[in-house]
Amino acid sequence: MPDPQNTLSTSDVRRETVIQSAVQVFAQAGYLGTPVSAVAEHARISPAYVFKLFPRKEELFVAALHRCFLLIQTALERGAAAAPQTPAAILEAMGAAYAALIADRSLLMLQVHAQSAASVPEIAAALRSGIGQITTFVKERSQAPDEAVQQFVAFGQLCHLITVAGLDDDSADWARLLSRGIQHF
Repeated sequence: MPDPQNTLSTSDVRRETVIQSAVQVFAQAGYLGTPVSAVAEHARISPAYVFKLFPRKEELFVAALHRCFLLIQTALERGAAAAPQTPAAILEAMGAAYAALIADRSLLMLQVHAQSAASVPEIAAALRSGIGQITTFVKERSQAPDEAVQQFVAFGQLCHLITVAGLDDDSADWARLLSRGIQHF
C-alpha cells in the first residue's frame, strides 16, 4: 500500500506537470511570446486550471525559472560529487555537468528569455535569486576563491552566447576565438 505522505494530490501532480510544460514552452517563445494557453495545451490541462494553479502568467514563468535553477544546482552537485575534491577539479566537473545539462536547450533558452523579460519585476527578482543561489552554491561547494567563481559564472555566460548564437560551427576568426576549447554535448 502506498505511503499517503508520499502520494501527491491531483493538484500537486498537475502543478508539477504544468511547471514541466512551462519550462519547455517558455523556452521556445519566451515570456512575452508564450500565451498561458500554449502551456496548458502542452500540459494537456485546461487554461482555466492552469490559472487556478498560477493566477498570473508571471507566477507561472517564475515557477518555471525556479525549476530551471533547481535543475542546474542538482546537475552541478552531481558533477561536484563525482570530481576529485579540489576547488579546480570541482569547478571543472561542475562546468562539464552544466554543459551536458544545457545540451537540451530548454534550460538555457529559459534563462536567456528570463534575461530578456527582466523588465518584469517578478521575473527580475527570480532571475537574481536564481543566479545568487547558483553562485552561492558554486562558491560553497567548490571552496574556490572568489575570482575563480566569478570566472566560472562568466564562462557559463560565454557558453550561453556561443550556443545561442551558433558560434560552435562558425569559421570566422572571432567566433573561433570565443569558442576555442569550449565543447557542448
